[in-house]
Amino acid sequence: MSEEVKKKVGITETILRDAHQSLIATRMPTEVMLPILDTMDKVGYHAIECWGGATFDSCLRFLKEDPWERLRKIRKGCPNTKLQMLFRGQNILGYSHYADDVVEYFVQKSIANGIDIIRIFDCLNDLRNLETAVKATNKEKGHAQIALSYTLGDAYTLDYWKDISKRIENLGADSICIKDMAGLLLPYKAAELISAMKSVTKLPIELHTHYTSGVASMTYLKAVEAGVDIIDCAASPLALGTSQPATEVMVKALEGTPYDTGLNLELLIKVAEHFQPYREECLKSGLLSPKVLGVNINTLRYQVPGGMLSNMIKQLDEQGKSDKLREVLEEVPRVRVDFGEPPLVTPSSQIVGTQAVMNVIMGERYKVATEQTKDLCRGKYGQTVKPMNKEVVSKIIPGEEPITCRPADLIKPQLPDYEKAVEEFKQQPEDVLSYALFPQVATDFFKYRKAQQENVDLKKADTANGAYPV
Repeated sequence: MSEEVKKKVGITETILRDAHQSLIATRMPTEVMLPILDTMDKVGYHAIECWGGATFDSCLRFLKEDPWERLRKIRKGCPNTKLQMLFRGQNILGYSHYADDVVEYFVQKSIANGIDIIRIFDCLNDLRNLETAVKATNKEKGHAQIALSYTLGDAYTLDYWKDISKRIENLGADSICIKDMAGLLLPYKAAELISAMKSVTKLPIELHTHYTSGVASMTYLKAVEAGVDIIDCAASPLALGTSQPATEVMVKALEGTPYDTGLNLELLIKVAEHFQPYREECLKSGLLSPKVLGVNINTLRYQVPGGMLSNMIKQLDEQGKSDKLREVLEEVPRVRVDFGEPPLVTPSSQIVGTQAVMNVIMGERYKVATEQTKDLCRGKYGQTVKPMNKEVVSKIIPGEEPITCRPADLIKPQLPDYEKAVEEFKQQPEDVLSYALFPQVATDFFKYRKAQQENVDLKKADTANGAYPV
């Protein structure tokens, strides 16, 4: 019986974050979430992933919501379940590195507002870019989970994954996540990988993948048999396609086995029933495209994530060069090798993909490079797992010497300047962080918020004066 308890698999529910980020560009408003929180809180999930990633930007930019207020409402609605967020290491939730004081303050406020587990990752798997966030999470008594961006290539041997797992344990992390953002991890490779990592670390291991390539449920099953502790799933209305395997299906598949999740299927069905009308609404409006609900075999064929592939197709269409797609796809692995074989995840996937497009269109490799490509070569994103091609680097940043230190070591404290810049609009301490991450978007939101408040105040005043019927 004790052996069965050890094998029990935890489920992290992603419908409040990654599921709708993957399928409907993170557009689910808080009001859709709130009515079902009480039910979700009773299911028994390992955790509910509900914040971080692109939710912060999307709340401010598109939904005109305060992301901090969303977090507080979810925390209130789920008092008994751990809440989880995705955190981009030294990038926090933005797209460039921030000073340590900003990272530390963001971690502090995230936990103070209700986050229990912070999943921290870096696009290059450079652990130096995760140190500050992990230490800050430990200091605030949160759970620090380091996520490894899974990818394929000569450098990514089982010894690589074993070595980095040991280093993560030494860094002070509480658990490890294998973050398979492109759906590249095949079932038997998953079993091999989990077994190898389990042989060198006692930390719990969580597996996160996407259904894009069609193998995700099989991959989970083999990973579970190999001893994985937690798997990420999405309630069925926003599962599959570029999202995760369906929660109810995985729970039923493991029911009555030594890996039984113990989750209440009846409650899970209620969760699914709540989100089903929203799914239909998104399909009708076009927000949810049937194109992202199928299987994209090119993900496995070219090892290119779905989002990266669609981005390259769009770039070629704009240039009237759609016929060059195969050449670009063949150029991608060559560019990736030149850049030290980085995992293809934001922002490295965009950098590699855009450079491959430019190389093909220009007819000369690296004749033109974006500023992001230059910064990658300068070492501003961190250290790649293999050395970059020196000739290519010299062509892209001639005469420049790449940095070798942790990029954030070169950034002076930033909080005082952000505090000063947001003074006019600040209504809560967290506003400083919203501004730090997205200055213009946050400013627009602050102005909108003020206008809404003034409008409400005017209506209250008019009502008090008898202008409106009470």
